[in-house]
Amino acid sequence: MTTAARRLPHIIVINRWREQYARYAAYLDHTTHHVSYISTEVGLPSVPEAAGDVVTVERTDDLEAVRAAVRVLAVRHGRPERIVALKEDDLLIAAALREEWDCPGQRTGQLAKFRDKYLMASIVAEAGLEVPEFELATDEATVRDFADRHGWPVIVKPVSGSSSEGVVKLDGPEELSSLRLDDGPMLVQRFHPGLIYHVDGVFTGDEIRHVRASRYLNTCLGFRSGDFLGSVEEDDETVNQAIREAAADYLRALSDEPVVFHLELFVDSASGVPQCSFLEVGARVGGAEIPFLWREVHGYDLMDAAFQLQLQRPIPPGEPGTSGEVCGFLIVPAPAARPCRITEVTPMTGQVAGLYAEALLEVGEVLPLADAYYEHVGGRFRFRGADSAGVEAAVIAAATGFRVTGVWVGTPQEAADGHADLLTTPAGRP
Repeated sequence: MTTAARRLPHIIVINRWREQYARYAAYLDHTTHHVSYISTEVGLPSVPEAAGDVVTVERTDDLEAVRAAVRVLAVRHGRPERIVALKEDDLLIAAALREEWDCPGQRTGQLAKFRDKYLMASIVAEAGLEVPEFELATDEATVRDFADRHGWPVIVKPVSGSSSEGVVKLDGPEELSSLRLDDGPMLVQRFHPGLIYHVDGVFTGDEIRHVRASRYLNTCLGFRSGDFLGSVEEDDETVNQAIREAAADYLRALSDEPVVFHLELFVDSASGVPQCSFLEVGARVGGAEIPFLWREVHGYDLMDAAFQLQLQRPIPPGEPGTSGEVCGFLIVPAPAARPCRITEVTPMTGQVAGLYAEALLEVGEVLPLADAYYEHVGGRFRFRGADSAGVEAAVIAAATGFRVTGVWVGTPQEAADGHADLLTTPAGRP
């Protein structure tokens, strides 16, 4: 490596996406910075050709492995000036490494209120905002007592987790025996019957600059048991106004610093006036197809905004487009436990009005056992249209018509680790 190259500011990016959820080369000039990447093998296709160096790790949420990779890169190219990670499960890894290398940016303490669900719900509740009742679940008796006071069903979930992993809905005391509380701190919360929305955008530290609210079709929890997961942007301005006001209140309670956010909340309109209740929020771009929809339909790159904030730069200028179009997505679960080889797939492009993009594996390709959970699925689809009703109809039509099958091709070790038991139901059911 030349002396000149060593003098370039050294930026380390932690990546696990295979597709270009983030367009790193567009966010930072790789000729005026030495940009190193720590990536999984599966994520290598999204590492730019202009990368100055790449070190692979088995998992990017393994702190010791990533720490070792940073040391290697620091020896080769100098101390990192910035460490960037955009995937939710990698945020705390990057924060811990910034502390170790004294890099500017979010620290673990700042991120805790966006990762610890008990802490975030407590902060929102203490601000006087609506949150379904909750408390720490230390044992079965705690959960039973909570349900006796607040009613069944209840939701039990990890205090720190993502993609609904480990979340269970208990409909009555007879289901308590199936509850596992030995994998880390858990939270029990009253089940809220309202519609679930995700809200995505940019918070300046004082106000929301860009925001879109979308209603889930089915739930993230249901996706883990074989249901499709859909989303459609809301075009009812009364609902949108209530959501925007609530979202701004939640974010002000949690942060006085700029952040790109993915917020989930309940909306109950039974009284005729939308009532919002907090579910949870992450200090990151939403998953699934959200980054693509914002770029392709609305013309604003949330990943760019998140990347620049981690570099301690201003939020990128620009406004989402004003075409009036509504967009949405559909993801269909894997047809078998991953890794699985696709044996049949039915492309839907041209079959459903409003479907403008799909991401499918071809017959014979292998769906990997990778940690980017909503990326490596049976099928991913993106929609656009004039109104919410039309986009919702398109999502349902695609979910009903799509078929994908596969066979598990895991190793004996993966079977021993329990992956062979993670079979999902056939994809495509509405």
